Amino acid sequence: MPLSSSYDNIIINTDNYKHCHYPLYPPGTEYVNSYIESRGGEFPVTMFVGLQAFLRDYLMHPITLEDIDQAEYYMREQGMHFNRENWMGILNDHGGFLPVEIEAVPEGLVLPTKNVLVQIINTDPKYFWATSFFETALLRAVWYPTTVGTISWLAKAVIREALDRTSDNPGVLRHMLHDYGARGVSSQQSAALGGLAHLVNFSQSDTVPGIIAAKEIYNAVAPSNSGPNSEHAGFSAWGRENEAAAMRNMLEVHAPSGCALLLTDTYDHENAVKNIIGKELAEEVRNFPGLVGVRPDSGDIVQVTADTTDWLMDAFGYEVNSKGFKVLPPFVRTVQGDGVNRDSLPLVFAEMERRGMSAENAVFGMGGGLLQHCNRDTMNFGQKASAVMVNGEWRAIGKSPTGDLMKTSKKGRLALTFEDGEYKTVQRDSVSPEQNLLKPVFRSGKLLKKWDFSELIELSEKDVPESYYAAAIAPLRNAVGGQDAAVA
Repeated sequence: MPLSSSYDNIIINTDNYKHCHYPLYPPGTEYVNSYIESRGGEFPVTMFVGLQAFLRDYLMHPITLEDIDQAEYYMREQGMHFNRENWMGILNDHGGFLPVEIEAVPEGLVLPTKNVLVQIINTDPKYFWATSFFETALLRAVWYPTTVGTISWLAKAVIREALDRTSDNPGVLRHMLHDYGARGVSSQQSAALGGLAHLVNFSQSDTVPGIIAAKEIYNAVAPSNSGPNSEHAGFSAWGRENEAAAMRNMLEVHAPSGCALLLTDTYDHENAVKNIIGKELAEEVRNFPGLVGVRPDSGDIVQVTADTTDWLMDAFGYEVNSKGFKVLPPFVRTVQGDGVNRDSLPLVFAEMERRGMSAENAVFGMGGGLLQHCNRDTMNFGQKASAVMVNGEWRAIGKSPTGDLMKTSKKGRLALTFEDGEYKTVQRDSVSPEQNLLKPVFRSGKLLKKWDFSELIELSEKDVPESYYAAAIAPLRNAVGGQDAAVA
């Protein structure tokens, strides 16, 4: 359903119980300092992205009297306490903008988990409660794109490893993983945030909301490429006996585009590749003015990707590159978009390498495995208060539950440093402002730093220690190493 303007009201873009928290602080509380981190999880690192979208969409728009009236009605109807005076004060004292300052690490930066990513503090002691009030919306705005961006970044590490091992063409890296996830997510907003996060790492997407978000929020210029693809509805409409005609029609119609991706599993995938594409349409494929993608869309992803590439080599030949691996002619590639996820991708490359085929013979698409197979607990994201000022004195605070050590939170006002090749979260007063990688990005309605998409890409591609992605590429190395040992 389309979202009404009510969803833009930051006063109700929260958990109900947030409205009853302001009187629970000690008398004399003036400032509350909170931070966001990934407390660890499935991956050892995070690629931070997405905060700017939240700042521009929500915090740069002031609350209005109508917002306050609406929130009061909704909260009291549910039996929840609502302090109208607090919000009227923000409206009158600060023009409706939340009096908070937000610091963050640079967007696009890849760093180990368990480090501070965002830090928030109120700027007016009268509104000390504001820091934690919008935790729900802020944490959601950070954990989701950052988790998707990290999944995409680690997939890129896997593909880079496969190319390093088997290909002479590393320049294809950013073109090898396509975002097909729009239909598999829970909302268009998720498609936008997850889609833009993927585009930091790869230049391929069919998720239009993500492309729009990258352009409108981060000033991205041509962030994505796509090309004519087929679907089963169009091909099956021709009937089984006319499958070759359906494919020929697509090659003719989309020749001006220089790209045509042919589905081959509408009926019998092996027959479609070997006999229709490899024989009946072989000349059309050879003479196509661009790339013909051969797209299996079902079956065991590891075997079907390698089998399809093998059959295409039988039909169209191959060259052997300097590393001794076979490469299809440039006019044809396998396109695998079914079953691709962070577990299957390295195994596909391992099988291709085992068969002596370069990784560049296939390109991939991820859908649910990219944008939907994650949640806040994938990386255990949390926002916690770490310091309060009471009657002019700072207190370092935190939680330390005996039942779950992972939930032990950091204390004090924090900073992030990079020394001797290592990121460290330290106490703010222990380093100079120049050493602190947390930089103010927002203050009381004003955007202090506007990230350009090119900056995100540049930061994401900085050299990092292999430990950041070792676990992601381990299945590829182990599978190939195990095969080598078995042969020996």
